[in-house]
Amino acid sequence: MTQVAWLMGSDSDYPKLEKGFQTLNELGISVEGRVLSAHRTPEQTREFVTQSEAGGVKIFICAAGMAAHLAGAVAAHSSRPVIGIPVAAGALNGLDALLSTVQMPPGVPVATVGIDGSVNAAVLAAQILGTGDESIAKKVIEWRTAQTAKVVEKDKRLQQKLQGNG
Repeated sequence: MTQVAWLMGSDSDYPKLEKGFQTLNELGISVEGRVLSAHRTPEQTREFVTQSEAGGVKIFICAAGMAAHLAGAVAAHSSRPVIGIPVAAGALNGLDALLSTVQMPPGVPVATVGIDGSVNAAVLAAQILGTGDESIAKKVIEWRTAQTAKVVEKDKRLQQKLQGNG
């Protein structure tokens, strides 16, 4: 059963989102990726949301640039949490997408991460899923511990270089 449905406004967004997909895989969370558009495929988007919920999807992650209405369109048709990722694109380099994603009307919430913030979206999805699944909550803690270890190692390498030992 797919736990997270990840929608992109374009397949050209994938390189900016790949690390988020990898993070979900590292955390053992099943994810399905699709290209859909709030503007160009509104009926298919609605149908996908309805079918995904019926199939057990717990969270939607939506990434889009510029007008970035995809997350809002999904949230309008879903009772599940929706996480929006504004994608850097166009003349405003993602600022327009950020503002579009966070400006939802009352009753249509979209949790929004930073521009191109796919890893944060993945971790947020895992945290939400972890509220009802202790094994996922533990994996999030383990993942964060590994992140801490990476930073500590980087600091050690820097200290060695600064002391002339590297």
